Amino acid sequence: MRARGLSKRFGQLLAVDRLDLTVPRAKVYGFLGPNGSGKSTTIRMLCGLLTPSAGEIEVLGLRIPEQGEALRLRIGYMTQKFSLFEDLSVRENLEFLAAVQGLDRQRARRRIDELVQQYHFEDRQKQLAGTMSGGQKQRLALAGAVIHAPELLLLDEPTSAVDPESRRDFWEKLFELADAGTTLLVSTHYLDEAERCHRLAILDRGVLVADGSTAELTAALAGRTFEVDAREPRRAQQALANLPGVLSVAQIGNRLRVLGHGSDNTRDLLQHTLHQAGLAADVADAAPNLEDVFVAATRGRGSAQERAA
Repeated sequence: MRARGLSKRFGQLLAVDRLDLTVPRAKVYGFLGPNGSGKSTTIRMLCGLLTPSAGEIEVLGLRIPEQGEALRLRIGYMTQKFSLFEDLSVRENLEFLAAVQGLDRQRARRRIDELVQQYHFEDRQKQLAGTMSGGQKQRLALAGAVIHAPELLLLDEPTSAVDPESRRDFWEKLFELADAGTTLLVSTHYLDEAERCHRLAILDRGVLVADGSTAELTAALAGRTFEVDAREPRRAQQALANLPGVLSVAQIGNRLRVLGHGSDNTRDLLQHTLHQAGLAADVADAAPNLEDVFVAATRGRGSAQERAA
């Protein structure tokens, strides 16, 4: 999957702004960003549901949106809202989706039997979908999205309404699909989910602000993250929050996590400021994490724009 200069405008709103994107085959590629960052709009353009205002898209060797109809036979799409029929049973839902995808009866029966076993619906085949838990509905929606064995699966915040255990089980299924050769594009606003992806793109107000593996993105912040152990963490946070060179200060339990702009003397500045405020505290280097990456990519972009202005 490849996009170049991808933009989408709704009236005066520029929802996606000149996005360049490359998604490798048989990998789980994550879209991370807050609500309104352009994740859903981008996914809908990539699968041909929305026509871009500008830019080029190639998916599985097809030009989109020109060859969108041919693409739909080769992809699966799962939204954050349960979209199957709640008054049909598990098996009836899968039978309907198999018919929609053009599977003949014999192939449909064989494929549904496989999915029922793989997604643990053996004893729930006759249960109405509307009576299932959030996690069970999620598994059924995923089974429906892959009933035709798509080469590419697009998932738009698929775990937003389920518990942590169901989310973990769901991600195991995604990696099984990737191991079998399916390419997956998953949008999320959960940092722990984004961390699972083979590669990650961070969107902010329609702009791609970071792209890489978690290891690559966190390595780029080496020397910019610090941990402050203070007896009065709230006072220490107030003393450090508006310092030049400090991008963010967050309290984590009884300690503070500080992200700097990248100056060599940030640690000394933190220690000096706390001392001047009469606060007993120790400042130590900390290993960057994905939350630091997200803050640096989004809040740091805003700070850079302000400085340029």
